[in-house]
Amino acid sequence: MTQEAAVIEAPAAPVRQTPKTTGSLSRRMILIAAAWIALLLAGGGFALDRVLVTAVTRNFDDQLEYVLTALIVTADIGPDNEVLFNREPANQLFLEPYSGLYWQVSAPGQESFASRSLWDRRLRFGPKHTDRAVHAYDSLQFQGEKLRILERDVTLPRSPVHWRFQVAQTRDGLDAQIAALRRTLVRSFALLGVGLILLAALQTFYGLWPLRKVREEIARMRAGQSNRIDRGMPDELAPMVEELNALVEHNETQAEEARRHAGNLAHALKTPLTVIMNAATADADDLGETVIREARTMRRQVDHHLARARAVGRRGSAHSRAAVWPSLESVERAVARLYRHVRIDVTGPKTLQVHVERQDLDEMLGNLIENAAKYGGGSVFVTVAAQAGFVEFLVEDDGLGIPEEQRVRIFDRGVRLDTGKPGTGLGLAIVRDVAEIYGGTVALEESEDLGGLLVRLRLPAASGG
Repeated sequence: MTQEAAVIEAPAAPVRQTPKTTGSLSRRMILIAAAWIALLLAGGGFALDRVLVTAVTRNFDDQLEYVLTALIVTADIGPDNEVLFNREPANQLFLEPYSGLYWQVSAPGQESFASRSLWDRRLRFGPKHTDRAVHAYDSLQFQGEKLRILERDVTLPRSPVHWRFQVAQTRDGLDAQIAALRRTLVRSFALLGVGLILLAALQTFYGLWPLRKVREEIARMRAGQSNRIDRGMPDELAPMVEELNALVEHNETQAEEARRHAGNLAHALKTPLTVIMNAATADADDLGETVIREARTMRRQVDHHLARARAVGRRGSAHSRAAVWPSLESVERAVARLYRHVRIDVTGPKTLQVHVERQDLDEMLGNLIENAAKYGGGSVFVTVAAQAGFVEFLVEDDGLGIPEEQRVRIFDRGVRLDTGKPGTGLGLAIVRDVAEIYGGTVALEESEDLGGLLVRLRLPAASGG
């Protein structure tokens, strides 16, 4: 192959994909805070504006009402049924034409009496309603001049008619006060809103700062500078950091298991390959038999490590579950066909489930029940029961059993106490390895009922559903 072809066929470096985002979390929080602050300030500002405008207007009306009351208490009827005042209003504006402050006394069918400031104009008067109490309202009856008018109907002594006393003043001063008040209110609330939004932005930036620290720690882990997040985090982020550290530890454990499995597989295949190479080099007569025998051994080794690899890969799935009874029935039928002289009895609840993949459960039960049938005396008894969060399998046989001092060593790969029967010595090792991957245990004991070996397998129970 030429150098050019090698370059063309070289695998391309993996492209790091940018994760999809749904927008800035900081921007989202600040916008929500700003919208809520604006809504509250608008509502509060409107309410405060109504209160203050009402108070300023009421104060303006109180001043006019004072003048109106003074006019009423000093009014009297003259000999020609005209209205006279014992004391003229002291405000000089009542004497200046078009000064913006006016009074007028009117009655149906009577001549109106008005202040000099009205000059040639008169306030509107009509008998459509009676104002026994003080009535305040705005009026545009004079062009270019908006008036605030207070009026009240009064019956004067020795007068057969009701007189309407009116006091009016231009709203220019009142409107100027309200405008100044509103400008101050708007500026104050705008400044308050900007301050609150800046505070929300600062709070968001400060509150999300630990997330940036988590990102930095993850970058350090990816760069190989650390393997854990050890920096202190707020209470809200501590569970996430704990789970992240647990995930990293889980991945490290899986990587270490993969390295160990690869080493074990290489070591397991090394001896059979050496035997085959030696036989081939020596041109042995039984080369064919040697190759078949050692190939079978290598095949069992490969199957064993593949089973462990599958179990490790499926261990992280929270949905891994298998029904116990169908698996037992399937294994019992398969073993019964291989060992027709063996009687296999199974008892226990039929609704139990375990947090194990069905394929791995079949493999564990198959190894245990097949060993019991192979090395027993013809009877195998399997009991299933629930035990404090676990499902316990008791596999008993009526064979010779295993001496207590040999029960630990028998779990080692390739160890066989009975070499007179076919096998590779991997069955119990497979069961132990797969059970431990799922958080289970395997123990060897002596059967009290059958007198042979009792294998106690415990696997995590799964709730039904």
